[in-house]
Amino acid sequence: MLSQAWKTELQDLIRGLSGGFLFGIPLMYTMEVWWIGSYTNPPLMLSVLAVTFLVLLLLNQTDGFRKNNSNSFMQMVRDSVEALALGLLSAAAILFLLQEVTLETPLDETLGKIIFEAVPFSLGVALARTLISGGDENDSESEDEKPQLSGRERKKQRYQATLADIGATAIGALFIAFNIAPTDEIPTLASAASAPWLLGVIASSLVISYGIVFVADFTTQQKRLQQEGLFQHPLVETVMSYLISLVLAALMLWFFHRLSVTDPWQIWLRHTILLGLPATVGGAAGRIAI
Repeated sequence: MLSQAWKTELQDLIRGLSGGFLFGIPLMYTMEVWWIGSYTNPPLMLSVLAVTFLVLLLLNQTDGFRKNNSNSFMQMVRDSVEALALGLLSAAAILFLLQEVTLETPLDETLGKIIFEAVPFSLGVALARTLISGGDENDSESEDEKPQLSGRERKKQRYQATLADIGATAIGALFIAFNIAPTDEIPTLASAASAPWLLGVIASSLVISYGIVFVADFTTQQKRLQQEGLFQHPLVETVMSYLISLVLAALMLWFFHRLSVTDPWQIWLRHTILLGLPATVGGAAGRIAI
């Protein structure tokens, strides 16, 4: 019983984190928010935290990140505290990953950036169940209820499922990353990105994508795993979707003249990987929406 309770709690937290990334990652690539956080004084930081907590408390009355919400006021308070904490941790992790916050950054600047970036992350945590609502568990057909298909029909169904996943990944990636691609944030981040940090961005992109689609339980996991596309193994699908997101990220950067065919491949690689993070989050959102 205890292990099941911890498993449920962990899944709720992952669902909350996934909602935070879906809602907060676009603002993470906004230079103006970095600047605001850099010169915000401590009283204003506390005010932002207080207002955010009150908003989270209101949201948790009707929504929340837990699969089974409680009507208890104290549980709403605890959930609001957890949502704020998850938002702060997520924002701090991504800012550190993008090297907008380093060990040399002054403490007041670090806190300001984290607090302001944590606001959309925290709201995303509290809205996790609403951002992309999952289907009913009874929607997925059992093996006995599925109509028997011929070999040709089954093969056609696999191709259709694969194309649906590719299309959903592309639409989601474009939806999130298209507004980021033409901005100055990507070149700014790329100028400071080294190989180890880029590897960290790649790993984070894959982990976040996997968590959103296969762990957070936004949609019926069993139904997702029953699809018969060519890449329907969770790890294979995650990697293939990430590669699709990277290709689209590179095309978007080229489309907006942020990259040209004469640029060295190292510049293409850095820019593409950095834009690939929000594109991957969008692609994951697209796949769980279908």
